[in-house]
Amino acid sequence: MNDVKTSIQNGKTALGIEFGSTRIKAVLVDEENKPIASGSHDWENRYVDGIWTYTLDDIWTGLKDCYHDLAKDVKAKYDTELSVIGALGFSAMMHGYMAFDKTGELLVPFRTWRNTITEEASKELTELFDFHIPQRWSIAHLYQAAKNGEEHVKDVAFFTTLAGYIHWKLTGKKVLGVGEASGMFPIDISTGNWNTRMIDQFDERISPKGYPWKLGEILPEVLTAGERAGELTEEGAKLLDPTGVLKAGIPVCPPEGDAGTGMVATNSVKVRTGNVSAGTSVFGMVVLEKELKKVHDEIDLVTTPSGDLVAMVHCNNCTSDLNAWVGIFKEFAEAFGMEVDQNQLFGTLYRKALEGDADCGGLLAYNYFSGEHITGFEEGRPLFVRTPNSHFNLANFMRVNLFASLGVLKTGMDILLKEEGVKLDEILGHGGLFKTKGVGQSILAAALDTPVSVMETAGEGGAWGIAVLASYMLNKGEETLDAYLADNVFAGQEGSRIEPKPEDVEGFEVFAKRYLSGLSIERAAVDSLK
Repeated sequence: MNDVKTSIQNGKTALGIEFGSTRIKAVLVDEENKPIASGSHDWENRYVDGIWTYTLDDIWTGLKDCYHDLAKDVKAKYDTELSVIGALGFSAMMHGYMAFDKTGELLVPFRTWRNTITEEASKELTELFDFHIPQRWSIAHLYQAAKNGEEHVKDVAFFTTLAGYIHWKLTGKKVLGVGEASGMFPIDISTGNWNTRMIDQFDERISPKGYPWKLGEILPEVLTAGERAGELTEEGAKLLDPTGVLKAGIPVCPPEGDAGTGMVATNSVKVRTGNVSAGTSVFGMVVLEKELKKVHDEIDLVTTPSGDLVAMVHCNNCTSDLNAWVGIFKEFAEAFGMEVDQNQLFGTLYRKALEGDADCGGLLAYNYFSGEHITGFEEGRPLFVRTPNSHFNLANFMRVNLFASLGVLKTGMDILLKEEGVKLDEILGHGGLFKTKGVGQSILAAALDTPVSVMETAGEGGAWGIAVLASYMLNKGEETLDAYLADNVFAGQEGSRIEPKPEDVEGFEVFAKRYLSGLSIERAAVDSLK
């Protein structure tokens, strides 16, 4: 404890703060990248005028509260103030659209990754670039706003993502890490920077609008993991810690997205490795040996924080419906006067799923709180469906909802693994779905027919990942990121590995056929329930 206290007082630490969909989390690590304190703040997106958003007040109130919670944890554990930090990093859910005028004012409410309002732009840009541009990418939002004739587009002086915005306000630097940047606009893998051919194509396409800007002028600067991306300014320190205890001047690493921090947190930045991040949304990342044979609408091409090519399968929905059902069981217990620990409740119900039939006993569920591009839905309706002769019990009910949380992911990953023949040695899982030991892990192994490992640190998630990237910036020497992770972060960590069971793989395949056949039910629900 005294050693940790001394490290904190001497600034031999790194702090990562990540803005997830439902929680902002801060993780402070020591010189060995081990978590020593944490803080969090719960928040929720709002659906306002047809847009999923968070207000600026949500962002700054949440950041301050999260940091305050961390500082309180440091004080409680080590009886010292958090006044100096060795390095700092910010990350957030990728994509979305935050556009600012020349005075730095936000022009329209923040449009998050969750919005599926840019279908026309997505299709046109994909055709123009011969490169898949998903609806949630920042460039799709900008182009759609231009196509819609939105008044604000002519005044855009800078646009960025949530992570880029926070970094800018705390350091004064308009930059992005390459992994986060690759979810705004395509990256040229050979240069590690924006794809200039596509920038020129975009400028030519949009030129009839007569806007006073060129795309290259309003994009952030792209940086690679390990580069310095500025320092915490006096103003930034006050935004983070209004008490004034935290000192300015902390070096800050390039801001990254939750995809990049997930890769770091699971030691999956090497070729032939992949990771699945499963929380409110779920996405699978596979570091590729070579480019794909063709453009797939279902597959996004992004990069690691070092700039290596990654195939990404992104799904908007994962655990929200599961969490809602667990909430119903909690209400049931409380109606009987029982006090139920939330972690125990989740663990008990998740483990029950392992007792179910391999194919969930004929049950069917869709967890669509919002639309899903991969399966062709612009809106979602959570559904649970069964036939009169389905084997309906608690084990199968929990199992089918866990299967459903990975249903869209499997659809996309099958394209990579079965159509493109991508080779995977291992998938590493992290996020809320994997908190109950062995459950989400075994179900993911069944879905992908691939061994799945969960590291001891996986529960720390992306906040720990961005703390590690901040630490790497300070301590990398000549090491590449994958070597640094192997030698300094994950050395000696075994984690737990689960091999896919043939009967579970077969059961998931049966469920997957039922899932695809039943999409017409989901379509009817979207069309009928307004």
